[in-house]
Amino acid sequence: MRASDGKYYTTDSADVETLFRLIQSIPSPKAEPFKLWLAKVGYERLEEINDPEKALNRSRDYWQKMGRSQKWIQQRMMGQEIRNKLTNYWKNSEVKEKNEYAILTNIIHQEWSDFSMKEHKNLKQLKTQNLRDHTTDAELVFSALAELSTRQIAETMQTKGLDANKIPAHKGGRVAKSVRLELESKTGKQIVSGTNFLQSQKCSQLKK
Repeated sequence: MRASDGKYYTTDSADVETLFRLIQSIPSPKAEPFKLWLAKVGYERLEEINDPEKALNRSRDYWQKMGRSQKWIQQRMMGQEIRNKLTNYWKNSEVKEKNEYAILTNIIHQEWSDFSMKEHKNLKQLKTQNLRDHTTDAELVFSALAELSTRQIAETMQTKGLDANKIPAHKGGRVAKSVRLELESKTGKQIVSGTNFLQSQKCSQLKK
């Protein structure tokens, strides 16, 4: 890794999964709170596998604690359902998870919003936070429209693989962009916003 002097040195490092494994192996009372937390999270994950509705309820509870409105939560969950249907199509259409999903998602987002995912996060001053958890009602709706359009176009074209699925990604994003531009012309208001929920999230955490 690159050091402060600009040179690269061999450095011990680990991903999140490896760090959790290391925590589990530490024979120290100080590690017990982390081990208990990991056990709790593991148990909750097993519950969600057996009963997916519990995962939805936990997500809803999380957003409520973060101060989101019922309307926002409903739109967020609707958008996630549309997103899941799109990724299911990709999964069955020879698109590889993670990197290729991210490439297609960025194409869709850039097309409808004129911002890449990174640029949109920078606009909202986000770092590690999930962009979708900090979008406005309007941004949620347009993201969902873009992804819904992408899936339906892809299904019509019966696209397979990353390169072929880039075509409906561009087209689906443009469908939502045309609606966005029409709405902006009627209202004089920009849909893409720098608004985030960071401040309200901090207030919610302070109240606990």
